[in-house]
Amino acid sequence: MKLLAISPHLDDAAFSAGGLLASRVDQGWDVTVATCFTGNVAQPTGFALACQVDKGLGAEIDYMALRRAEDLAACEALGARATHLPFLEAPHRGYVSAKMLFAARLPDDRIVDDVAAALAELLAAERPDLVLGPVCLGNHVDHHVVLEAIRRSCADHTVLLWEDWPYADREDRVAAMPAVIEHLTPETRARRIAACAAYRSQLGFQFGGVEAMTERTERIAEERFYPLQAF
Repeated sequence: MKLLAISPHLDDAAFSAGGLLASRVDQGWDVTVATCFTGNVAQPTGFALACQVDKGLGAEIDYMALRRAEDLAACEALGARATHLPFLEAPHRGYVSAKMLFAARLPDDRIVDDVAAALAELLAAERPDLVLGPVCLGNHVDHHVVLEAIRRSCADHTVLLWEDWPYADREDRVAAMPAVIEHLTPETRARRIAACAAYRSQLGFQFGGVEAMTERTERIAEERFYPLQAF
């Protein structure tokens, strides 16, 4: 059996579905995490650069190379394979403020066409039995791009959508919907924590540090997933 997790950014799959991914690996599944927005821009400026330096990383650091390396370590902790697609994150596509990241897609941002085409090629190559992706809690524009690309490319596949974490801690709009439940065991929770801890550049910004991330994850008893056709 094969599972393909389609992650917007280099951390979303582990943050949101790390327990299920670890569990399926333990059951003998071939698990791949494909991250869409991992491309580099040489010498970023403006808001794109601010998204790097506000995490304590100097302008001289190759931010996306660092994050791709973190993702490889996270996937190793889960027992999954990592695939990195070359698309650029929203701050490199004309979204010039944090507010814009959580607003409507820009009229001239047509990247969903390219992402959908790339996913169609990946699906044809991988032939997964199950596809995972984001339900878009938090309303990040890149998450919505990936969800729309999944809609276009995955019509013939079984797709479950994860609750985007840590946004899910602040937004419960899907909490009352019927869900597929993945109960975390001590082992799968530990693997999820180890995978999340690999994204060291993001932990201070997202959680306040590795200890806070670990404490919050230890309180999570289950991961919830929703059929694509419900949305």
